[in-house]
Amino acid sequence: MAETKKDSGAKSELVKMGKKIVEDIKHGKSPKIELSVRGLSNVVYDKESKTLGLGEKTAERLFFNVGHAKKFLQTIEIASICKTLLDVAKHASLRDVFYMAKRTIPSTNINVVDEQKESDKAIEDLELITSYSRENLNVNANKMGSVAGKVVVEDSGDTIDWSKLGSGGWSIPSNVENIKFKKVNAKYVIYMEKAAVWERLHEDRFWEKQNCIIMSSQGQTTRGIRRLLQRLCTEHKLPIYVLADNDPWGWYIYSVLKFGSISLAHMAEEMAIPSVKFIGITCDDVINYDLKRHFIKLNDQDISRLKQMQNYDWFTKNKAWQRQFKMMKDFGAKVEIQSLSSKGISFISEKYLPDKVRKQDWLD
Repeated sequence: MAETKKDSGAKSELVKMGKKIVEDIKHGKSPKIELSVRGLSNVVYDKESKTLGLGEKTAERLFFNVGHAKKFLQTIEIASICKTLLDVAKHASLRDVFYMAKRTIPSTNINVVDEQKESDKAIEDLELITSYSRENLNVNANKMGSVAGKVVVEDSGDTIDWSKLGSGGWSIPSNVENIKFKKVNAKYVIYMEKAAVWERLHEDRFWEKQNCIIMSSQGQTTRGIRRLLQRLCTEHKLPIYVLADNDPWGWYIYSVLKFGSISLAHMAEEMAIPSVKFIGITCDDVINYDLKRHFIKLNDQDISRLKQMQNYDWFTKNKAWQRQFKMMKDFGAKVEIQSLSSKGISFISEKYLPDKVRKQDWLD
């Protein structure tokens, strides 16, 4: 596969990082790595773009600092692995990278990495240092999504028609950067957190009857799915609607898609979709469709997440969402999407979603 401009740029940044460390050593300085601080304390909400981003706080990681040395070494080791992957134009999974880095430092009983979360964090550090995503560093996560619709794409030389892939649909890859859209015939995209709901809509041929695209994951949205949704929105001007449980975690999935996530604030430009709308399940739906009998009591984690979201800068002045937060708090309960099945197995595809889209009954 030919080297892309992003591959070249990512490789160049890794080389630049390595050369800087070599220069520090040559001049008798303590080798160091400088990167932005990740975390809520350095996350800024841009009211103009309506996305999250990183602030100006930075941190140094010094080799000659006992508290920094191991993380410094891990970052250098993972950078070397990524450079090799780019050199040979091959991709590795997060788990592959962990095992490639997992070795004992000579003359010690200390491993470079002991757990995958250490190599994962080093990759996230490299994203900050190089300004390139892990996908551009040729590191991929597991596939965890399905899509169907009247769309034809080209992926690694293969032409794939999303409308002709049977009951399972197309399995969304971790890296969607090089996918080429050959044909997109759809009015909008509905993304849902639950594969079971996607399967219901797919079996009912909802995407064909409503001329749309249906996409799902298993729980929290993967980066590949977020990027694919953003590309469909920006490149093909398709509205994106989120269908999730009526609970703080379903609402959080919407928040991540719309504004970006706190942990990946540095990736908001390639991930966030400010125009995305929440199509349900809302607290008003609970009342309008008589779903209170399907209440599940909020637990402590639900209540904690609800309070956090109420206080996020991007929600504090949104009256419609503050109303939803209050209603759920008053309910003291949550409701799953599948509760709509009590109205009929295909109620969601034949009545609920068509009515929602037609009436533009969503939250922004």
